[in-house]
Amino acid sequence: MTLVLRNVRPWGGDATDVTLDGGVITAVGPAASEGAAPAGSASEGATVVEGRGRILLPSFSDVHVHLDSTRLGLPFRPHTGGPGVWNMMLNDRHNWRGAEASVAERATLTLGAMIERGTTRVRSYAQVDVDAGLERLEGVLAAREAHRDRADVAVIAFPQAGLLREPGSAEVLEEALRLGADVVGGIDPCALDRDPARHLDIVFGLAEKYSVPVDIHLHEPGQLGLFSAQLILERTKALGMQGLVTISHGYGLADLPAGQLHELIEEMGALDVSMATIAPAGAPLPLQQLAAAGVRVGLGQDGQRDYWSPYGNADMLDRAWQLAFTSKFRADELIEHCVAVATIGGSSVIDPRTRRLASVADRPGLAVGDPAELVLVEGDTVTAAVMDRLPGRTVIHRGRVVADRLQLV
Repeated sequence: MTLVLRNVRPWGGDATDVTLDGGVITAVGPAASEGAAPAGSASEGATVVEGRGRILLPSFSDVHVHLDSTRLGLPFRPHTGGPGVWNMMLNDRHNWRGAEASVAERATLTLGAMIERGTTRVRSYAQVDVDAGLERLEGVLAAREAHRDRADVAVIAFPQAGLLREPGSAEVLEEALRLGADVVGGIDPCALDRDPARHLDIVFGLAEKYSVPVDIHLHEPGQLGLFSAQLILERTKALGMQGLVTISHGYGLADLPAGQLHELIEEMGALDVSMATIAPAGAPLPLQQLAAAGVRVGLGQDGQRDYWSPYGNADMLDRAWQLAFTSKFRADELIEHCVAVATIGGSSVIDPRTRRLASVADRPGLAVGDPAELVLVEGDTVTAAVMDRLPGRTVIHRGRVVADRLQLV
């Protein structure tokens, strides 16, 4: 199917007509004069989508979301979690089975809401442990299947409770990979499992055995976080897994002394180890420094109104605002870079073979040959679109419209 986007503004630039065919962008040219047919519309079966001067962006890529725990669409509940990862995990464990809807129903609704707001590329966690078994993984897989024609979803088998504290955890993690998980996860090798070598042996061993990438939650502070990150980099290099490893959060890394942080970021760039952030409060990731070193960085919503946090609304444009705000950015170029991180940056985290950001000024993803994964948003400029986050959006996946005005098509 040929689709022509009439009168759109790529990255907020000049009025343009864009033709899509075969799931890719096939033509980009000046907008046709009023009353004239846009270039490409004469093709047999072509459909014209009126851009109305809206901004054309690559679609959003959520690379860190917990679809298995979402409570979006359900009644709001008081936050009952205690401090620390283990206590928060226990709070989730004590409550998730009592939700008013199943994991599959909740994950499917939330994934649909994400698509409606412009996300067509997703990397979601699914908690696997001796308590949940594979139930939560199966719920996320069901959501992926329900929206298989609207978004591409990679699923991470995630040992939220660690791998060493409860017997049988590693076995459940491996079974999840057999069942169809795309990525193997890990978490806080020192602080949670207190045996980083053994924890990473299991995670990287499964990655080798099943030929899957690695994604490790790293909440550990300061020097402890640096130690775990260095161990992850050592494994990456030793196993030749360049481009296949992601460090998520990395909360403590921004607090490192400048020299240590610079050395770590340079090594991450050299080994092509990516980062995923949720734009947390506190010390932000050094986005400009990461971009200069060639480190792929993506953005995610994390949990959404779940048993961990009352935040989250399925809107990656909103999370791009949060990334700019927590980074203390004011300049248009830097705010636009946050949108680039939320779109192409995340896409390159999911698939390192795809186009990646070359600098904070790079605005790729809308040229001939690029995937037709796109979103139209309202705004005078990209920065204005981030600030206002208006509902007039059109979402395109594989060259066809899958959502319009916050409704699935």
